[in-house]
Amino acid sequence: MIKNIKILNNFNQRLDKYLKQRYTSLTQGFIEKNIRKKNILINNSSTKANYLIKLNDELRILNYHEKLYKNKIIYKKNIKISKEILVEFKKSIIFENNDFIVLNKWSQIATQGGSKIITSIDHIINNINAQYRLVHRLDKETSGLLLIAKNLNYAKKLSFLFKQKEISKFYIAICEGFPKNNISQIKLEIKTKKLKTEDTLTNYKVLNKNKRISSILFNPHTGKTHQLRIVSKNLGCPIVGDHKYNVYSKYTKENLMLHAFALRFTIDKKKFEFISNLPDDFLKFIKKNNLKINKDLKNYLNSS
Repeated sequence: MIKNIKILNNFNQRLDKYLKQRYTSLTQGFIEKNIRKKNILINNSSTKANYLIKLNDELRILNYHEKLYKNKIIYKKNIKISKEILVEFKKSIIFENNDFIVLNKWSQIATQGGSKIITSIDHIINNINAQYRLVHRLDKETSGLLLIAKNLNYAKKLSFLFKQKEISKFYIAICEGFPKNNISQIKLEIKTKKLKTEDTLTNYKVLNKNKRISSILFNPHTGKTHQLRIVSKNLGCPIVGDHKYNVYSKYTKENLMLHAFALRFTIDKKKFEFISNLPDDFLKFIKKNNLKINKDLKNYLNSS
């Protein structure tokens, strides 16, 4: 049986993700296999899993059968979220409208679940509303601004903005030592867990420094796993509290001193800018080590 589907919305979504949402029983392997065998076509031509479907595209499934292309009921394990964590979550919201939330994520909570993760931001938002979705991630140890979509429409819009690099992200890090140049742009190849090489691009500016430590503003143009932590190490000034990339640190008891303090983007013709204050452990460490920092962090954005 042949199934023809006319795309009536401008999704800008990958073909494989569209198929998984439409037919939830499909696996990635099944989709890629049938694309290779040309059982799944776009506009009557062969295609790829990462093809971005567009308005008026025609999706054609040549081996369609209700038993193959079906939806399954997914039973999610109900993870109980403590009242204390829910209070912390709600207290950490710095902006909310009908479409998205801006959360000032605290350190030591994972963004997503995993085999060793008991509670994550993803668990919390699913406990509040099943429609809420993550659109990007921060490392467990990293604090700062995290966008959460409140509906599928904005999940797609915000994810698209991140993919197109139209959301500007700014971080402040306290580093052990300081780079040779006070302002520069770093192009660095980073190896993934699967040993693939990915290109990264990062702008940075030294905000202040003394003989031992420095505060650095980072503006990454790519969003790879541990990008800023690896870039800092490569610059010769690994981040304080980074137990993975700064194993010989003098500050072994500190949390990771990396904070995602600002986001800028335009969506639906509206401009947004969000800024969060530095966490208490940052401020205590800065004061203890005689490192000056401007209390109004927006000034750093204006000078970046």
